Amino acid sequence: MKGGLFTSGYGPILIVVVALAVLPFGFSANTTLNFLGFVLIVTLAAQGWNLLAGYGGQFSFGHAAFFGMGAYGIALAQVRFGLNPWLALPLAIALGALTGTILGYLSFRARLRGSYFALVTLAFAEVFRILANASTFTGGAAGVLIPLRIDAANFQFADKRSFYWLALSFVAFVLLLTHWIARSRFGAYLVAVRENEDAARALGVDALAVKLKAITLSGGITAAAGCLYAQKFLYIDANLAFGPWISVEALLAPIIGGIGTVFGPLAGAVLLLGLGEITKTFFTWLLGGAVPGIDLVVFGVLLILCVAFAPRGVLGVLRRILPAFRGGRA
Repeated sequence: MKGGLFTSGYGPILIVVVALAVLPFGFSANTTLNFLGFVLIVTLAAQGWNLLAGYGGQFSFGHAAFFGMGAYGIALAQVRFGLNPWLALPLAIALGALTGTILGYLSFRARLRGSYFALVTLAFAEVFRILANASTFTGGAAGVLIPLRIDAANFQFADKRSFYWLALSFVAFVLLLTHWIARSRFGAYLVAVRENEDAARALGVDALAVKLKAITLSGGITAAAGCLYAQKFLYIDANLAFGPWISVEALLAPIIGGIGTVFGPLAGAVLLLGLGEITKTFFTWLLGGAVPGIDLVVFGVLLILCVAFAPRGVLGVLRRILPAFRGGRA
């Protein structure tokens, strides 16, 4: 790699991935491992959103549409068609990517931008939620229960760490992919479209093709997160798959961590979900019972603080105060 492993930007990714890979050896409780696995799932969905919005400037409020396609795709392939989940996985990811292509083509051909595009994605996710909730093929309101067959060949693991490492491999791949895109001509086109689409088009950039590639990749990445979610919990319904919760977390994580950066979604997901869990645990201890929705209060407070004091996210703050973080768009 030109300039060496670390100067090319791949070194920090390697360090972070290795550090995360050894992290489960310090924990034995299933609750902790479940939490870490869920953080990686949200990170993956956030990476998908960040590629489209952070680098491409196409803000989405409905990434649940892609997440749900992946989750239902891998679940229904097993339950309805008897397909092995490892074979269903690439098909479900492709379904999410195809959904992104169709949604993007309909929106971008109509020159929808900004809030108009965001609302269209939100509408698509809600339509999918309603259809999945009403259809007998998707199990209706009862959802889809994936049979418990604990075996690596069935994408089910007795050791929680095995799933964690699998989810980490997905995150590692997307980190590398995002970094490569950021340094590629395609990444330059994405940024050009984000900064001024009309000017980019005037300079010869095919804005429609660039945005379609971005939303297709974004849809596939987010669908992969949906696949992991379905295999982790072995159950999915319309509200889990297409509900607004994943759209909110997928967009909040990059905003809090650092939008348009490689590590922003990961940093944001750790901070967002970590503080949410700490707050829920604290109030449960303080009041003797759970406080529903307290984690949403934390999310809102974090968002307000980021908008007011750290518009470039946590990584932006670190770049200002620590020289080691000033070397690029990490």
